Amino acid sequence: MAIDKGHRFGIDFDDAFPQGLVMVGEVSPDNEYQSREDRAANRPVRQRVDEVTGKRQWKVMVTDPAETRAKRASFEITLLADVQPVPTTLEALPGMRPIELDGLTAEPRVAGQGEFKYQSYVFRATGFKQTAGNAKPSRSGGSGETAKAA
Repeated sequence: MAIDKGHRFGIDFDDAFPQGLVMVGEVSPDNEYQSREDRAANRPVRQRVDEVTGKRQWKVMVTDPAETRAKRASFEITLLADVQPVPTTLEALPGMRPIELDGLTAEPRVAGQGEFKYQSYVFRATGFKQTAGNAKPSRSGGSGETAKAA
């Protein structure tokens, strides 16, 4: 049985990232490359659309605390959604928050160059899981913090 190139395997978040992930920064649109000529002609920036699902692509930088090699610990994950996904957890430090992903898939690929190639994965998710322990307080809660709208 052959598996087509680019096949996405569904994977449980806890299996892929046993120590969880830490989101660094914010969720941002994954825009197509715009050449110098495109910018000079004032052509609009277009957001990438996933060819499999037809959903808009968003990107987020994450760090895997379980990764022992520093160069492989931080990477981007693509989120597939019609509207910008909003994290469901509070910041642990400014600009950093623990997250769990929903609808996680992994696509195997070869990374590295020359004789230093290794097995890697492209991870995609549909959004953030609501976690009971780190849920955002409601707007009517007494914490004084307000949730940011995307």
